Amino acid sequence: MKKLRLIIEREFIAKVRNKSFIIMTFLSPIIMIGMGFLVFFLMKKNDEKVKNIVFVDESGIFNEDVFEDTKTIKYQDFTKLGLEESKNKVKNGDFYGVLYIPKQDSLEVLARTIEFYSKDSPSMTVMGTLEAKIDKKIRNEKLTRFGIDLSHIKESRISSDIKMYDFSGEKSSKLKNGLKIGVGAIAGYLLMMFVMIYGTSVMRSVIEEKTSRIIEVIVSSVKPFQLMMGKIIGNASAGLLQFLIWGILFLVFSAIASAVFGISVMDMQSAKISPEQMEAMQQATTGKGEMILQEFFKLPLLKLFLLFIFYFLGGYMLYSSLFAAVGAAVDNETDTQQFMMPIMLPLILAVYVGFATVVNDPHGPISVIFSYIPFTSPIVMLMRVPFGVAWWEVVISMVLLVATFLLIVWVAAKIYRVGILSYGKKPTYKDLWKWLRYSG
Repeated sequence: MKKLRLIIEREFIAKVRNKSFIIMTFLSPIIMIGMGFLVFFLMKKNDEKVKNIVFVDESGIFNEDVFEDTKTIKYQDFTKLGLEESKNKVKNGDFYGVLYIPKQDSLEVLARTIEFYSKDSPSMTVMGTLEAKIDKKIRNEKLTRFGIDLSHIKESRISSDIKMYDFSGEKSSKLKNGLKIGVGAIAGYLLMMFVMIYGTSVMRSVIEEKTSRIIEVIVSSVKPFQLMMGKIIGNASAGLLQFLIWGILFLVFSAIASAVFGISVMDMQSAKISPEQMEAMQQATTGKGEMILQEFFKLPLLKLFLLFIFYFLGGYMLYSSLFAAVGAAVDNETDTQQFMMPIMLPLILAVYVGFATVVNDPHGPISVIFSYIPFTSPIVMLMRVPFGVAWWEVVISMVLLVATFLLIVWVAAKIYRVGILSYGKKPTYKDLWKWLRYSG
């Protein structure tokens, strides 16, 4: 244990004293926040640009009431000028495009023959807005022709609000489910990033020492298994420290940037939404900030935190063992490519299953099965936990993960102890099989 502790300390100190580690620890949050605010600023500037759209309505159905101006889109009626003259004016002037509505006897034909002309490819948001206005007007026109009073249609609209409870009587809500999805997604994403960044860091560390022949001196006094585990735990400790610093710096810099520029993280997220959608969201969420906090603290936070730590470390240790074995088997990073894909595929699959299946049906058969499989359970189970998972399911998943980790460590150690002293030949899967069977 003393030698293992020394190796862990050595790996940890070597990692945190590295100039690139120190620079990226403090620079990464600044870069990420800076890029976020830059994207927000550019999107905000783009949204502030007013788009002037002219329309030529030969059908006589549409009017200025249908094409009502917004903050970002202004409409002008060029029907009297005709299509060709309108196109020339738009082409030579400061206009966004021409919406042409021909005269048709059938509303169905009219809906399929409307045209839009512009200098450049129009925005999908703008086209969606135009289509929504046109669809609504044509639908209302059709209802009027059927002799249906539109006021009755408006009065008949009712929005339902289904109250959700479990069989214990606990109330749930869409907001609470949204928070569960968010917490699970963030946990799964953080684990994936941690494994990809620090798992490959273990691999590179092994390759560097193997290439410099320092490894030959080290293994003369330390068992290969101890060396492998020391590297994994040491890099994990440095990674957790870096994540902790990133979290603190992100909160500090976000608060400073928000105070100086008056921009919050919510503002940055809302920049991706059209002004019309944002206005509706603001009206719907007014006064709900306190409700969000209340729902968040109703989640089983202690259980989530403890399971997050377990699966976080379990998933990292499992994959890092494989990365360490790959690093020991090759002489340079170029040779790792043939072995990296089989390692990364389960991790990528877990992310896809988590976002495509768990979000929609956290207790479905696919979600449950992949939350048991050790190579995918760290991400899938973390995303399922906020929705409530039976204790026996969690136990099964944890036991399988620990058992698989021990098996993988045993397999990786056999490859590691032979591979770290093998030079000059690009290993194949056949070579790895021979090393596994080697008992010397």
